[in-house]
Amino acid sequence: MSWFAKLKQGLSRTSDRLVGGIAGVFTGRKLDDAALEELEDLLIMADLGPNAAAELSANLAKTKFGKEVTDTEVREALAADIATMLEPVAQPIAFDGAARPFVVLVIGVNGTGKTTTIGKLAHALRQDGKSVIIAAGDTFRAAAIEQLQVWGERTGTPVIAGESGGDAAGLAFEALEKARASGTDVLLIDTAGRLHNKSNLMDELKKIVRVIKKIDPSAPHETLLTIDATTGQNAHSQVKAFREMADVSGLALTKLDGSAKGGVIVALAKTFGLPVRLVGVGEGVDDMRPFAPEDFARGLLGL
Repeated sequence: MSWFAKLKQGLSRTSDRLVGGIAGVFTGRKLDDAALEELEDLLIMADLGPNAAAELSANLAKTKFGKEVTDTEVREALAADIATMLEPVAQPIAFDGAARPFVVLVIGVNGTGKTTTIGKLAHALRQDGKSVIIAAGDTFRAAAIEQLQVWGERTGTPVIAGESGGDAAGLAFEALEKARASGTDVLLIDTAGRLHNKSNLMDELKKIVRVIKKIDPSAPHETLLTIDATTGQNAHSQVKAFREMADVSGLALTKLDGSAKGGVIVALAKTFGLPVRLVGVGEGVDDMRPFAPEDFARGLLGL
């Protein structure tokens, strides 16, 4: 299956609801205020957020108000607008060859897919001919360490791990020293994600960053926040919380294939303007790719 077909299939739970709703509103009907209001409600229910929903409805009104429009015309217009809206945030990670290793700190709430994001990213980098080391820095969860070791075996990537409950910052320091000594291209560091214990998590993340900077003052070069698309509007509070704790430089949206709330990417783009680095649409090693706004927008509208 092509990547676009996977993306479209992954977004089907969101798009089915949107497509059906738009068809219900725009069947033999002129675009009037009542239709625009219904459209705005549909977009908000698909988790695009009130700001994006209002802007998209207003843009449609500029060209189509008072005219009879088909549901396909509406979907085409919305998809084009959403792609334009998302274009500024569609920025893949720029792996700088001058930084060796290029350090990616992966953060996020437990269960958002940090570990699988790291595994898939390691796979993509290895396919691209880069050498990679993974640091199993979520020492709080023994399962996270084991899961990363499985990914390491699958992708041929060395995993540096310590004891469950060990010092995450010490492990990150050791991993960076080893990556530098071996001339490794990229170091991927996993972290714990216990948001209910925010002060401990904040202290731990700050300590990891502090010890990394002792070796390389420019690191981490990317602080990637994983967001589970199925959480919808809860994603906003997660972004806010992690931005208070770390210098978030980009987002990885996971589990789009299990979500009826895929439109949350649009809401996050409007609210925070953070680069969307990667999107995930399945369990396979190739099911995470750089974010392509036009493909996403057309998949979201079932086109």
